[in-house]
Formats: sequence, C-alpha cells, structure tokens
Amino acid sequence: MEKTAEPLPTRGLGKLLQLFELVKFQHTLFALPFALVAMLLAAGGLPPAETFAWILMSMVAARSTAMGFNRFIDVDYDRNNPRTADRTLARGAMRPRTAVGFTGASAVVFVFAAYQLNLLCFYLSPVALGVILGYSYTKRFTTL
Repeated sequence: MEKTAEPLPTRGLGKLLQLFELVKFQHTLFALPFALVAMLLAAGGLPPAETFAWILMSMVAARSTAMGFNRFIDVDYDRNNPRTADRTLARGAMRPRTAVGFTGASAVVFVFAAYQLNLLCFYLSPVALGVILGYSYTKRFTTL
C-alpha cells in the first residue's frame, strides 16, 4: 500500500519546518561545535564577532546546500528505501522546486559569507561547493 502525501504548506512556519526537516537542521546544530573548535584552532583563539558570524553562516549554508542537494538527487532512491521513504521529498510533502530553490539560495549565502570573510575564501568557495555537491554522487560508485 502506497503512502499518501501530507498536505503541502505554502507559507510560514510549516514551510520553514519542512526546510529544517529537509536538511536535518538538528544535525547541523550537532556539527557546529566541531566547526567552532576548528575555527578557534585556525584563528588561534576567538576571532572578532563579525568573523565569527560569517564563519557560522558559511558553515550552516554549506551544510544546507549539501543536504538539500543530496535529498533532491536521491529522491528516487529514498522513495524505494524503507529507511528513507518518509523523508520530506520522498513522501511528496515538499515540491522538488522548493528543495532546489532552497539549495540554490543556501549556495549563494555560502559564497556571500565566504566573500565577507576574505578573497581567498571567496575564490575557494566554488571548490568547496564542488566537494560538498560531488560527495552526494560518490555513494553510487564507492563505499567511501
């Protein structure tokens, strides 16, 4: 028996909660301490508040980009896997264009945050995007 999709909220808190579910925002919060420790080590202490904010924004945006992209490209796999069939896109609770739009917006925020940090971060941001987006395809040909 096939699952029926939940109603598609079009605005407000319902859509925001769907986006949080799409990227598993609670996992982003779990990953933050690791990113912040790396920041402290790289900066040799606490950087200025503005730098701290841009680093935080770039980390959240990069992870949101990666997770949104992964959910979109794997939607057919997710639908056929009992463990992942209840994910937002797989069950039809979110339109694919919403996920693509969110992913694109997250990538733009990441590049902008990188630019705000410094030009080297900005110039390397496409490389970072290539790695985080390319990673989603690696499971198709490697166990790594």
